[in-house]
Amino acid sequence: MITLTWVYVIAGVAFAAFAMFNLIDKANPRRFGNAAFWGLMAVSMWAGDLLGDFGNGLLVLALVAIAGFGGLGKTKADEVPEATKNQRAAKYGNGLFAIALVIPATALAGTFLFKQFPAYFDVKQVTLISLALGVLLALAVGHAWLRAAPALPLSQGRRLMDSVGWAAILPQMLASLGAVFALAGVGDVVGGVIQQAIPAGSLVGAVIAFGVGMALFTMIMGNAFAAFPVMVAAIGMPLLIKQYHGDPAIICAIGMLAGFCGTLMTPMAANFNLVPAALLELKDENAVVKMQIATAVPLLIVNIALIYFLAFR
Repeated sequence: MITLTWVYVIAGVAFAAFAMFNLIDKANPRRFGNAAFWGLMAVSMWAGDLLGDFGNGLLVLALVAIAGFGGLGKTKADEVPEATKNQRAAKYGNGLFAIALVIPATALAGTFLFKQFPAYFDVKQVTLISLALGVLLALAVGHAWLRAAPALPLSQGRRLMDSVGWAAILPQMLASLGAVFALAGVGDVVGGVIQQAIPAGSLVGAVIAFGVGMALFTMIMGNAFAAFPVMVAAIGMPLLIKQYHGDPAIICAIGMLAGFCGTLMTPMAANFNLVPAALLELKDENAVVKMQIATAVPLLIVNIALIYFLAFR
C-alpha cells in the first residue's frame, strides 16, 4: 500500500540533494550551514518516527540555531543568465505554465480516483500522495519537453530553497506551535479574556470575536493552522457550537478562511508575503502585504457575515 511514508521518502531525497549541492558549492561561504540545515530536514523526513518526540525536538532546535545564528546563505553559482532566461521565455512562452499545472491537476484527479482503491492507497492521505505524484509527473513532462539535464531540477530547486531559506519550513513550525498552544491550554485562557468582552447572549458579538480573533491570531502567529486550535478552544467550541448550537462544519471551514485573511496582512507569514518580495527583488519587502490589505479586510467582513447567516439557521 502507498502511504504518506512514500511522500516523506521522496521529500527526504530532495532535501538530501539540496544538502549535497550545497556541500560541494565552494562559491557559497555558508555552504556548511546550508548543507546541515537541509540535511537535518532530510533526516526528519526519513527517520522522524524513529527519533521520537525528544529527538525531533532537538532536531528542531538545531534548525532554529542554524537559521538564528546566520548560518544560511545563498550562492550565484547556479544562477541562469538573464539573457538565457529571456531567450527561453521567448521560445516556450506561456506554455511553461502547463508544467506547473500538471501538479494541481494530478492532485485533484488523484484525490477522487485513489479513494476508489483502498487496498492500494491510504485513503486518508490521498491528496498528499496525489500531490507528490503530480510533482514527479511535472518533472517528467518538463524533462521530456525541455530536454534539461537530469540534475538541473534539483540544482535549481536548491537555489530556490536557499533563496527562501528558513521561511520554507515556517508553516510547519507555526502549525506545530498552534498544537502546542492548544495542549497547553492557551485557548482556555484567551477564551476567558475574550468572553468577558462579549455582551452576554450576543451571538453577533461571539461571531465577530471569533472571525476577528482568527485573523488577529493568524497575523501574530503567521499561520491560520496555528491560530485555529486556539480560537476554536476559546470561542468556537464553548460559544458558537455548544452554547449557540452552530453548525461545526460551517464555523470551522469559514473560520479558517477568516484566518487566511489575516495571512494576507502579516509579514509573519513570511513564506507567502516576504519570500515573493525577495524573489521579485522588490525594494519594499512589505509591498505584498500592503497590496493585499484592501482585499483582506472586505473578505474578512464577508466571512464573518457568512458564519452568522449560514451556521445558525
